[in-house]
Amino acid sequence: MQLSKVLFAILLFPLGAIAATADEIPKVQDFEKTVLALSELKIHADRFEVAYGTGFCVDRSCQTVATNYHIGKMTNASKIKGRKIVSKYDATGPDDAGATLLHPAYGGPPMRFNGSHDLTLFKLDRPLPFHHGIGFRLEELRLGQEVEIYAYPLESKFEPRTLIRYRGRFCGITQQDLLTFDYEASGKHLIRPGASGGIVVDSKSQKIVGILSGIADDGTLTAFAVSVQTLAEFIAKVEPDLAQAVFDQPVPAVSLSFADLFPKLEARHTGTLERRSDEPPAVMLLRRKSQGLADSMQNFIARQSVEWGSGNKSAAAAATYEIRVLDGQLKFREYPDGRKELQELPFPPLNTSIVTGDEWSELPRMVAWNLRLRVEQMPDSVLDGRRIQVFRYRGDIEDSVCRWRSNIDFGFFEIHKDVTVTCYGEVWTDENTNILRMSEHYELPGSWKEYKAVMTYGWLRRPGEEPRLIPTTIESQAQFHNKTYWCRSQFLNYQVFTSEVRMTMK
Repeated sequence: MQLSKVLFAILLFPLGAIAATADEIPKVQDFEKTVLALSELKIHADRFEVAYGTGFCVDRSCQTVATNYHIGKMTNASKIKGRKIVSKYDATGPDDAGATLLHPAYGGPPMRFNGSHDLTLFKLDRPLPFHHGIGFRLEELRLGQEVEIYAYPLESKFEPRTLIRYRGRFCGITQQDLLTFDYEASGKHLIRPGASGGIVVDSKSQKIVGILSGIADDGTLTAFAVSVQTLAEFIAKVEPDLAQAVFDQPVPAVSLSFADLFPKLEARHTGTLERRSDEPPAVMLLRRKSQGLADSMQNFIARQSVEWGSGNKSAAAAATYEIRVLDGQLKFREYPDGRKELQELPFPPLNTSIVTGDEWSELPRMVAWNLRLRVEQMPDSVLDGRRIQVFRYRGDIEDSVCRWRSNIDFGFFEIHKDVTVTCYGEVWTDENTNILRMSEHYELPGSWKEYKAVMTYGWLRRPGEEPRLIPTTIESQAQFHNKTYWCRSQFLNYQVFTSEVRMTMK
């Protein structure tokens, strides 16, 4: 159902870290452990200013916090309640389709974004203690369906903010795809500045159905919210594993399964020298496409979020880096304010761990140019209704194709050991042989065993530019003394640059 009335005012107050105090919540749920009061102190030359907002825990352990984009945009905060923010994901921005210039109702500069995507996600280095997320309800709302809104509005600058509950009913959807609710004042309390980023909860199931983003500017008690379906789609793009974990029904996501579709290509032992046969046209095309993929990743800047852990446990460490690739040369620095350039991703402060390298770049190059790598095409497969081409490859020790490096850290110095290993894996492509996924497996000597990695690629499409394939995710794992250690990484916020050189002759 569409509503013709779309006037709304965003409650623009940005983010920081402040504890919640008293509450006004129902006994059936401890929402004070889910909804967070957020604030930021801004220091100007002639005054101090405190800005306010609301957020909420997304996952059960509360290591991920969500709020509105217009809140996150205004902040330079690096922590939430003492926990470091290691990743920030914006669902919209000035270049988002449908973005318009919105003027805050309570002061502050106007900003351009899509109101129906008014979401920002924060990943913390560790879970917030004594806090937890609650469930989400993805079913469509019925007209008149009763809801409750929980937020931390600013009632007075001289009193602690408290969690307020407002009762309301679903009225429909605006032309901008925002949920609309008529609500009742909670005693003398109206929805005021600071409430943006609060949650709208279905009264019956006590599950989240929307994220409060604004109120009507005509004086009526009308609230607007981003739908939980939009939140689910957003999280599925930036944190696929989290989306699968927190929503009640499967959400489409990029598969990071380590399972290949076919058995590994076995070693070929003939015992005699033989002439190398010409490769089939499909394999030759794959090599050309691999070279094209490697060439498309020669120059770019992006954010790379990284998590480390072991077994089936949650991440034990997390960090975000800016990755800069110039003519194929990689440089890293800590995001957002790191100044030291690094040649490779550093290890986390853990006793034992693995890190992802530049496999996303080196593997396409290896498939393209290393003719000692044996490649063969397998029968096509269908995944999620989509037909894909599958190729498998193998490089034996004597081929000197793949190398493994182990590091032993003694505190004051490190020992690096490089060995040549047998490697194998698969390459998945679309019907035009554009690469979608690559896997690699190492047969390792010593204490480390069963190293495997999976890289996925996607299209970067921008107006006026040719579409180009870019790395999207990489995940690796290996066993050490029968314990599995893993590292997951995702690429975000791409900036592509090129250089042109003109030569003149006199």
